[in-house]
Amino acid sequence: SLMPLAAAIFWGGTGLRILTLILIVFAGIFLHLSPEFLKIRMSPYKGLPAVLQYPGAEHLRTYVSTFARIDTFRSPAVRYAPGLSLRYLDPLPDQIGFSIDGGETNAVTSGVNRESFDFLRYLPSALPYELKSNAEISSQPRNVLIIDPKGGLQALVAEYYHSGVVQKIESNPLLLEIIKKDFHAFSGGIYAENTSEGLGRLWLRNSKKHFDIIDISLTGSYPAGSFGILEDYRFTTDAFREYIRHLQKDGVLSIHLFILPPPRTELRVLLTGISALEEMGIQDITQHIAAVRSIETLCILFKKSPLNPGDIRKIRQFSESRRFDTVFYPGIPDTESNRFIRMPTNEYSEAFQMLLQKERRAEFIRSYLFDIAPVDDENPFFHSYLKLRNIREIYTVMGKKWQFFVEEGYILPVVFVQILAASILFILFPVFLRGKPKEHREGAEKKKIALFLSYFAFLGIGFMFIEIPLIQKMILPLEHPSYAFAALLISILVSSGAGSLASQRIEKIRSPFVLILISLIVIIWSFLIPLISGYMSSLAFPARVVMTFLFFFPIGFPMGIPFPLGLLVLGERLKALIPWAWAVNGCCSVLAPVLAVMLAMITGYTVVLWLGALCYLIAFLLLISSSRPPRPSARMRPATVVQHQDRPSS
Repeated sequence: SLMPLAAAIFWGGTGLRILTLILIVFAGIFLHLSPEFLKIRMSPYKGLPAVLQYPGAEHLRTYVSTFARIDTFRSPAVRYAPGLSLRYLDPLPDQIGFSIDGGETNAVTSGVNRESFDFLRYLPSALPYELKSNAEISSQPRNVLIIDPKGGLQALVAEYYHSGVVQKIESNPLLLEIIKKDFHAFSGGIYAENTSEGLGRLWLRNSKKHFDIIDISLTGSYPAGSFGILEDYRFTTDAFREYIRHLQKDGVLSIHLFILPPPRTELRVLLTGISALEEMGIQDITQHIAAVRSIETLCILFKKSPLNPGDIRKIRQFSESRRFDTVFYPGIPDTESNRFIRMPTNEYSEAFQMLLQKERRAEFIRSYLFDIAPVDDENPFFHSYLKLRNIREIYTVMGKKWQFFVEEGYILPVVFVQILAASILFILFPVFLRGKPKEHREGAEKKKIALFLSYFAFLGIGFMFIEIPLIQKMILPLEHPSYAFAALLISILVSSGAGSLASQRIEKIRSPFVLILISLIVIIWSFLIPLISGYMSSLAFPARVVMTFLFFFPIGFPMGIPFPLGLLVLGERLKALIPWAWAVNGCCSVLAPVLAVMLAMITGYTVVLWLGALCYLIAFLLLISSSRPPRPSARMRPATVVQHQDRPSS
């Protein structure tokens, strides 16, 4: 706030300068008396504050990067073994906990004493490794890919079962750096070799390797505020096809996740895998899927080839010996589910049975309380499950607590309404404060006022409807929202600024038809982006950033012309409206990003991009209409004739 206040001192009038100095002094006194006001305060309900409340808990260190804030700690609450069988009674190895952004908690397990690793056999995530006996594993080592291993627990499981090459791909480079440097000895060098950073699916796209097991863990991914509007490209149908393509003939894709009743994440994972298998030509899906449930986690297996009787026997033996419940395997009888860890209803097994029957699947998805349909790269909101028509019923099921809707992303409509109300107030307040412009009071330009204001409104909406989807579509090739936002925003702002500057010096490009050109470029680029995105993923990161800048420059350059062009036309016809038009454009530019995300959750980002192109077409029509010379009204023409008739002939 001090920056615009400082600007007002240099360019404001005397009264504004005095008021500005008072505000600056007040802000300085306030910050001097309350410097803690600037510190980021973490909610006491998040994971990190909760575990630090345990007696004996100790906060070790805080690390910060553009990706995340990571805190390491020791606490009696650190006992990280998701889904550990109740039959395992021995203590766990020493563990150091860490939290990501104060919420998601995980742990680094000590790798010093390998004899204490027997607990790994009692985790549901050991299931894919148990599909082959120890003798077979030792004679034919399995190659394993672990995507986002976090603290490395899944990598320890793979090593415990004597796997061959264990490739680890971690999407959070800060976490990887912390464990490699500060916890290398403690972890037993778990990330010392065969470790890369980035998105697993992009690494696979550029690799020709095939694996016996691809292991993905969602454990630790608890929903947080606005979780539903978070794009996640790791769990779309496009991503699952990439995973399955890189499996060996008898390879297994293994997904582990926490159970979060009522079931929604679990069912979407299942449907995503089903869609990927069917799109790859597999017909009888029931022969390729198995699932096992512990007290708190679910392990789902997708096998590229059909599960044979030996596989089924080992799944049953694994579950019974550890008292896990089998949710599904080919030919499972009703008596073999919900046996050891009993739930009030057998909803997981029943839902799996319904979704795996192709003729009943569509009806189950349609009638289910939550939206569990699979998502793709066009609509990558994996954690958005709400159905509008079921809000009342969902409210009841979730204990009549509105916090659930905030976590699922339904804070967006509330924010939109708040911004809309503030925008209307800011736009109309000057009218009531200072009265109508002179041109408006004379009554000659009412229609043109509406046309001009609408023109600037559609420019604001159109600009953001294009910018927001473009940022989103760069998240995948640049591997993180922070990089996509920075690279795309620089490209658009620099190019549009260059376009604005050029329009002042080159008269030929100051044409309303530039709005049509923008629409055409946006539509063409919407088809080119997937091709360019795939090509970019194979380049080095600096090259990807440079290519992002250059690729979107042709969109941004013409987008910088319509706003100054509109101001120029408005200055010639209705100069008093310029501040008002600027305010309308600014308010619509703030409204549009929220609206763009809301629409994208329903239609996908490409449709929002096309709507942005449509806004520029509408703006073209509005500018053409507002630029036409006014026609004399029918009421004015007779008065003019009479005036001429009464005038002396001389």
